[in-house]
Amino acid sequence: MSKKKFLSLGLALLVSASLLAGCGSDDKEEEETSTGTEQEQEETTDEETSSGDASYEDGVYFAQEDSFSEESGWKYVTTIKVEDGKIVEAEWNGAHKDGGTDKVTRSESGEYGMVEHGGAQAPWAEQAEKAEAYLIEKQDPTAIEYSNDEGATDAISGVSIKVKSFFDLAEKALKSDPVGEGQYKDGNYTAEEEDFSEESGWKATANLTVINGYIVAADWDAVSKDAPKDDDGNEKTKDQVSADGEYGMVENGGAQASWVEQADKVEAYLIEKQDPTAIEYSNDEGATDAISGVSIKVKSFFELAEKALESAK
Repeated sequence: MSKKKFLSLGLALLVSASLLAGCGSDDKEEEETSTGTEQEQEETTDEETSSGDASYEDGVYFAQEDSFSEESGWKYVTTIKVEDGKIVEAEWNGAHKDGGTDKVTRSESGEYGMVEHGGAQAPWAEQAEKAEAYLIEKQDPTAIEYSNDEGATDAISGVSIKVKSFFDLAEKALKSDPVGEGQYKDGNYTAEEEDFSEESGWKATANLTVINGYIVAADWDAVSKDAPKDDDGNEKTKDQVSADGEYGMVENGGAQASWVEQADKVEAYLIEKQDPTAIEYSNDEGATDAISGVSIKVKSFFELAEKALESAK
């Protein structure tokens, strides 16, 4: 081989080696770039997963207990507002079976005297606010530990009340679809008949509690100028007279249930329907077949409820 050909061959080999080295370098950079991107994506995913933040559908959620406590007469309700997938507002409140103002209002006014009469460290409303703040912080109603079976907790500083009902209702609400706010303004609404009945001597009353726009408590009762008195000298209402067995519908009239028991079913019907006009009467006297187990005339209650709610719209 001539010296000229030898030099040409050597130069060609050198160029080829350089090209191969360059390709290897490019492949390595692409591999490193690809690997780095995958690692960043994995780290981001891991970080999002480990944060544990739940994401909810935007809207207003609402849940209430199925019945009033036989011991206290209260029924708890929970309202939750979600924006951008996060819980931004939470309200824990209560309604009494006898109607009246809600539990937060009574606590703030001093009517529900946990501190004055029960020796609590703070009013119910203040402790409820701390429970609400805890839920907003954790974003998960199941992220709470209870210190006993009654539902107390040591996880929230300054809270001695039982909080289980609040977190259970929050979980129940968030598992359902958003319902928004109801058709009425929040508050306590009452109405009563103008005169005492010439036949019975009673005058019917209606007392409703509205929270988050929904009727959550309804009390149908009656007063009489000739009613018997309790041990403290106060005149009994029809509810009390019936509960004490002094209004003998069953014993003397052959009714299927006492007046107060039937009234409870009528009240529950209104809470379910949320509309006092959503009732059909079976006769002109105001009886109905729409409510099972009720034979008393119910028209006076639904008319009074409608009258009371006029100012709630």
